Amino acid sequence: MILGLVVGILVINGTVHKAIDEFTLPLDHEDIIRQQAAEKGVDAALIAAVIDTESKFQASARSSAGARGLMQITPEAAQDIARHSGATTFHTSDLADPEINIKYGTYLLAERIQFYGGDVVAALASYNAGPGPVEKWGGSEMSIDDITYPETRAYVELVLERQKEYREKYASELGYRGG
Repeated sequence: MILGLVVGILVINGTVHKAIDEFTLPLDHEDIIRQQAAEKGVDAALIAAVIDTESKFQASARSSAGARGLMQITPEAAQDIARHSGATTFHTSDLADPEINIKYGTYLLAERIQFYGGDVVAALASYNAGPGPVEKWGGSEMSIDDITYPETRAYVELVLERQKEYREKYASELGYRGG
């Protein structure tokens, strides 16, 4: 009887902890994230962290600047990505589709990482504030301390923190060996 109660508490406690983890650090569309990470050479945990920070995995999210979807892509950026990635058609409503949004967001993220020579801090700052300010902060030579926009600095710090958390908590879901 006592053993059954202890096992029951542990199962409930584990379920509660998992529910809390999923609320505080949600993960969805991991199959798309893994596929885009492999295709574009971007860390899956980084993609998940950007999605979490940008939209908390809400596909219907919209910003005051007009950015849409999971990775908060503007229609203008999406048109440009569609043109460069060989898409035959693009409609703004496509940004509500998780597969397209993650594909385009990862394309943009990979492009920024490559542009800044693999410097993820500069790439994230550019993803958030645009390339102009990042060049003023030192481009690929910048550090988080060089970011003068408080919102962008907080964004970069949060994405990097979330990246570590996603790698630890969702290793197997995001395709890391031994996870």
